[in-house]
Amino acid sequence: MSEWSHIIIRSFIFLFVLFVITKILGKKQISQITFFEYVCGITIGDIAGEVIMGLANNIWHGVLAIGIFAGVTIAVSYISLKSNSFRDIVDGKGTIFIKDGKIMEDNLKKEKYSTDELTTLLRKKDVFNLADVEFAVLEPTGDLTVLLKKENRPLTPKDLNMKVANDKVPQTVIRDGSVVHDSLASAGKTRKWLFDELDKLGVTIENVFYAQVDSYGDLTVDLFDDKMKQPSPQTRPLLLAMLKKCQADMDLFELETDSIEAQMMYRKNANRLNVVIDKLKPYLNG
Repeated sequence: MSEWSHIIIRSFIFLFVLFVITKILGKKQISQITFFEYVCGITIGDIAGEVIMGLANNIWHGVLAIGIFAGVTIAVSYISLKSNSFRDIVDGKGTIFIKDGKIMEDNLKKEKYSTDELTTLLRKKDVFNLADVEFAVLEPTGDLTVLLKKENRPLTPKDLNMKVANDKVPQTVIRDGSVVHDSLASAGKTRKWLFDELDKLGVTIENVFYAQVDSYGDLTVDLFDDKMKQPSPQTRPLLLAMLKKCQADMDLFELETDSIEAQMMYRKNANRLNVVIDKLKPYLNG
């Protein structure tokens, strides 16, 4: 067998071995890895490269070495879950860079970071002014976590005592012009409802590249033709407008009638409708 054939066979073998080991190690190994996992990862890759290129004489020695490093990594991860002190040694601790709005110079030097590198990390978090930062910590994974001062944080509906509706995961009901029946069923909708909504938007399924149903039951579509204006769902705005019109009609009827009993009835139902509108506004305003 030629040298090229050996390299091809070894490549496929170790591609499979590394894939299996990566699946065993879990998603953490390919996302936010620790120092120990980083060292093990590059060592495993180096061993695989040497065996593939034939620098190591016995292929099974390479598989054994990779298995040992993978086993050690799994064992360290397991022990880290059980012991906080061991986890601090292996994974490391977060380092505070800014506390109470003040830069911790000694911690910067300890981690070998300059102020320019700190400001670069802050800009990646969309923070351009150090004076806006209350607290910042360098995580063991190398990410910078930033807490802005209270007056610089964006307002939330909770700050304004606003009621907002809870969101659910949107369901993709059309992909590449084809109906995704499982997602349609998960959204609690039928094919008839889908085609009725497409008719309301003035499009056919052949023109739809992508469509989703949101948590409110509205259908949003993206068309194949990028030059066409994307139709927007109108169900909620129309329902809100209809409720407001009904309330306005009751107020008008109250003014037009001379019957005290009828006036009281219209006023009472207008107030009830107003309460309903206030409760539904977070849902109907989008």
